[in-house]
Amino acid sequence: MILSVSRRTDIPALYSDWFLERIRAGYVYVPNPMNAHQISKVPLSPDVVDCIVFWSKNPAPLLPRLTELEKYHYYFQFTLNAYGQDLERNLPSIEARIDTFLMLSEMVGPDRVIWRYDPIIIIEKYPAEFHEEAFLRIAEKVGPYTRGCVISFVDFYGKLDRAFKENGIAEAEENAMYRLASGFSRICAKYEISLETCAEKIDLSQFGIGHSHCIDRNRIEKILGKSIESGKDKNQREECGCIASVDVGMYNTCTNGCAYCYANYNWDLTKRNHASHDTTSPMLIGTPTAEDRVVERNVKSQVIGVEQTTLFEM
Repeated sequence: MILSVSRRTDIPALYSDWFLERIRAGYVYVPNPMNAHQISKVPLSPDVVDCIVFWSKNPAPLLPRLTELEKYHYYFQFTLNAYGQDLERNLPSIEARIDTFLMLSEMVGPDRVIWRYDPIIIIEKYPAEFHEEAFLRIAEKVGPYTRGCVISFVDFYGKLDRAFKENGIAEAEENAMYRLASGFSRICAKYEISLETCAEKIDLSQFGIGHSHCIDRNRIEKILGKSIESGKDKNQREECGCIASVDVGMYNTCTNGCAYCYANYNWDLTKRNHASHDTTSPMLIGTPTAEDRVVERNVKSQVIGVEQTTLFEM
């Protein structure tokens, strides 16, 4: 099993104590995003968790406790943008987050820290020139500390209509995408960083940019030193190249406050959820009630040659 921690919220930044408590307990409760009363009990034993993929914009709170994960394999998708507090209201400064990136890379190695520059939002305050300068400035700092960079352009979601209008956010025009792709490609070549896109339809291969697999079979096999068997994640968009994983997060729980985030579309609910979080609960938010149905989720190691129980989809 590949564990995603998490596309739905920034667990390393906001809930690292809870996650490590679940690691110690050996299981986690994950509500179905489509039916909150249907809860899966997911085992977290190193015998079945082949690799953990962390997603974060500020994993600093987790760094002092990484030794508690010594029995696990993992890598980080680390987002470094340079927006102001109008779009990312509760993040530390970009300088502080770059320092965290460098520290993390020194701890786990540059192959296990992927730099994400996404989503790219091209508006009056953040024109193409801003992104060219910001990308270069960050690359100069993190270049020796990573082997890969993933970019994506902002996508519109109906539930974010109000947030997009309030911040003047719109999807990027094709010419702007090509301009930035060309510039970013030259910068990454200088620092020997592989550059890929995440879930983008646009073909940027003319700039040497391929399509990313954020939860990547090849990367995981390199980390494990073993082959795994897993198919494409059917729960993601068609353009997504990720292999299947189990995500332990919940929507409307991330207080980073990013105006463009598809996973947090109700700020009042997000604040209430965060305030009600209990580090000792088996679920990220709340506890099971009499109305809930908890079902054991049978999982297995996907390392070829390891035989255990069958994986069932939630």
